[in-house]
Amino acid sequence: MTPRGEGKAQALLHLVCGSTGAGKTTYAAALAAREGAVLFSIDEWMGRLYWPDAVPGADADWGMERVERATAQMRAVIGQLAALGVPSVADAGFTTRADRAAFADWAREQGIPVRLHWLDLPPELRWSRVEARNRAGGEGTGFEVTRAMFDFVEGLWEAPDAAEMAALGGVRMGAEG
Repeated sequence: MTPRGEGKAQALLHLVCGSTGAGKTTYAAALAAREGAVLFSIDEWMGRLYWPDAVPGADADWGMERVERATAQMRAVIGQLAALGVPSVADAGFTTRADRAAFADWAREQGIPVRLHWLDLPPELRWSRVEARNRAGGEGTGFEVTRAMFDFVEGLWEAPDAAEMAALGGVRMGAEG
């Protein structure tokens, strides 16, 4: 067995970010297919592992604890894949700079190169996409995103700045691309 970092180049880890309705999951799936990468979508993991067991009225802490567990397991598997030369695409929210930095710092500690993909679309376009998704039955998320939820996440969202984009080899995608 070859020690980490010898023989085979580490595979790239793509981090996909953008606020609610930016199209992160759709973009991430297409990126994974194009790059021959394994897709890690937090909505899929939460929908399969945790949301079916959520009790009505569960608070945000209940969900966030499970998001943290899911992302920890994603990192573990991404590390194994990278050691085998298999690229990964992480669609795990990455709402804040701290969220993105934590994932990127972990990857760097593992010797895994990172590229950030930022889907930068105006809020009114994103909200119209969310409304359409809601009409289709919450396709992709498995639940309806209310305007209050959308606005809450808007208040948390921190767009990458120039320094973060440069540090993570960032790619910015707008409404035109």
